[in-house]
Amino acid sequence: MPRRDIAWTLLRELLPARARLRNPCTRCGGPHGAIMVEGAPSVAGVSYAGDLAVVAVAHRADGVSAIGIDAELDLDPRRDAAGLRGVLGGDRDVSVREWTRVEAALKADGRGLRVDPALVRVDGDPDGWIARVPGGGGIMGWDAAAPAGVTISVAVLRLGSSEVSC
Repeated sequence: MPRRDIAWTLLRELLPARARLRNPCTRCGGPHGAIMVEGAPSVAGVSYAGDLAVVAVAHRADGVSAIGIDAELDLDPRRDAAGLRGVLGGDRDVSVREWTRVEAALKADGRGLRVDPALVRVDGDPDGWIARVPGGGGIMGWDAAAPAGVTISVAVLRLGSSEVSC
């Protein structure tokens, strides 16, 4: 089964039965944009790492207005060939953990990689960190449990935070 189908099946299991999912691209309208939940007061996110599909769901009643999740294989030949050196600014190597935190925060922000990842600042530890995204606000995050060989970070934008429209 394709990863996307697995992700949407997982989301449907976690969301109320009345929820409908869409993921229109903000640029072309194709079905490859951020997940939008309709018909339920929930937000959702999806990420893929190798053959894995990883999902996150939060409910607005819990004070969450957006969620971002990023999963990466610890060893990825294609990514490793390109390298992460410099993607977060400067000329230093970036860990997979640093990258997943930034990407999860950018997904929660709603603008994704339309914001330069090098401008995102993350402070904290695995149990809780804050990402500061230019033009947005502080985004709370944490490092999630993951299968061996995979790194996962989750970020949430709280209701009342500086929200940025897509």
